[in-house]
Amino acid sequence: MIKNYIKAARLRTLPLSISGIIIGAILGFQKTQNTLLTGVSSILESSIFWLAIATTIGFQVLSNFANDYGDGVKGSDKNRKGEARMVSSGAITPKQMKTAMIVTAVITLVIALLLIYVSFGAENFGYSILFFGLGIASITAAIKYTVGNSAYGYSGFGDLFVFLFFGLLSVVGSYFLYTQQLDFFIFLPAISVGLLSTAVLNLNNLRDREEDKKNSKNTLVVKLGNDNAKKYHYFLIIGALFFAVAYVCFHYKTIYQFIFLMAFVPLFKNLKTVSSNKIPEELDSELKKVALSTFLFAILFGIANTFF
Repeated sequence: MIKNYIKAARLRTLPLSISGIIIGAILGFQKTQNTLLTGVSSILESSIFWLAIATTIGFQVLSNFANDYGDGVKGSDKNRKGEARMVSSGAITPKQMKTAMIVTAVITLVIALLLIYVSFGAENFGYSILFFGLGIASITAAIKYTVGNSAYGYSGFGDLFVFLFFGLLSVVGSYFLYTQQLDFFIFLPAISVGLLSTAVLNLNNLRDREEDKKNSKNTLVVKLGNDNAKKYHYFLIIGALFFAVAYVCFHYKTIYQFIFLMAFVPLFKNLKTVSSNKIPEELDSELKKVALSTFLFAILFGIANTFF
């Protein structure tokens, strides 16, 4: 039974989910140190960093459980092309999955509260309330993606959710936990991560377009059509590159800041694959490529713009 819950948690999605935390935490930690060479080990010793990672993983697992449950009870996963889902396959009952969702939500909220306390203490009550509200919003958004009659994943708004929560909130939020201030420029890498995260969802929806259409799951891909969805994918990848380069140009010190471009090599190969794709099922392997490339981008971008 535990194996089934691990499968439902979809561990391969976790590196993508923490990519924004990595960039926001590294840049935020650096902002508070007043020196360029604080060392990666110092960041890894930060309790804020690990609590933010744990909170984000909790939200991602909750989202995956809710997605499995929502699509399962609606019958949207019956003939899906990717890895099997637990509720639709009968490995986990809807009632069991609902219990898993509740347990995950409670644990994640407790970790989030601890993160808020460690970050703001008792002195910044306003910030604590704000981030508690964002935590509740994240839990609600994770569940409402596919669960319920008004699930926004079924009306084409899933892309917006991913962009906002796994891009802007992840990067800007983790940055704010360290600095307790906003910086216009932090939104540039946040947009990059948001666009790349959305690209992963877009690939998923390109793969499942025909099945989603049959099940009235009106994703943005279903609404746009295959050809326009491919053009949208090009925009997401190229847009991510543009905003990342823009950040470096505004903070340029050395050519080494551009080492994050290495992560875009597989991403541009992905564009070629998507462009020539005729069999949607073959896009399944591209999901992992884009997700891991985003994770690599986050690490390279954070380090290159902090320690060089």
